[in-house]
Amino acid sequence: MVTEATRKARPTPTPDSEVYWEGAQHGELRLQRCTACATAFFYPRSACPSCGSGDVKWFVSAGRGRLHTYVISHRAAPGFESQVPYAIAVVELDEGPRLLTNVVGVDNTPESLELDMALEVDFEPRGEQMVPVFRPATVPA
Repeated sequence: MVTEATRKARPTPTPDSEVYWEGAQHGELRLQRCTACATAFFYPRSACPSCGSGDVKWFVSAGRGRLHTYVISHRAAPGFESQVPYAIAVVELDEGPRLLTNVVGVDNTPESLELDMALEVDFEPRGEQMVPVFRPATVPA
């Protein structure tokens, strides 16, 4: 059966991102940290974007951050027809990395989407895969 969740773009894990997507399936936002320079980073890759070291380790993020920037889309994309408008956002995590995501659980208006607002990770299904989205934090960070 075709549902809105199955029509949305679904990620395809790669060798570099398998651990990230496995974490999402378990409700964990996993990031990488370089053991040479201690930089936490996102998107998953085999070398540190800061110093180039290949000595990187996975860790579970606290899943908290702040709204860095956003755009409100009023145009329906496949799978988002019933959610127009929807917020496409860049969230800056407490650990430092920024990631592109959606903001859910709040009206998608400039009045409700305040820059620097505290957010926390949640997960929603995309077919068989879970993807991270962010909602307003229940307790301010």
